Formats: sequence, C-alpha cells, structure tokens
Amino acid sequence: MWTVVYIAQNQVMADQYKSLLEMEGILVMLRPLGAPQMGASSPVEVLVAESEAQEAAEILTSSFTG
Repeated sequence: MWTVVYIAQNQVMADQYKSLLEMEGILVMLRPLGAPQMGASSPVEVLVAESEAQEAAEILTSSFTG
C-alpha cells in the first residue's frame, strides 16, 4: 500500500523529493492534486510504500533541516 509522506507545492519540488528518495533506494510515486488546468503549479503528493514511510519521512526531514 502507498502512503503519502509529503505534499509538495508543485511538480518541480515533487520531482526533487522523488530524486532524493530514489537515491536512497526508496520507490516513489507522485500524484498531482488540484484541478488539471493548474498544471505543474498544483500541489503533488509524494507517496512511498507503507513499509518505507518512516524512513522516507526521516530522509525528507533531514534534508529540510540541513
């Protein structure tokens, strides 16, 4: 089962988070939110396997805090 670990502000940010997690060996899926006409500026859910959610959240948190 997929679990949301973060909601990115837009597609560009979501792609960056996806790359970061994939470099750590975590499988990532992105799911756009909002109206289709918003395009790349709409929020995007970053999802990972439920079994890797805690690790993914820790990776994202450590990347935000430097």
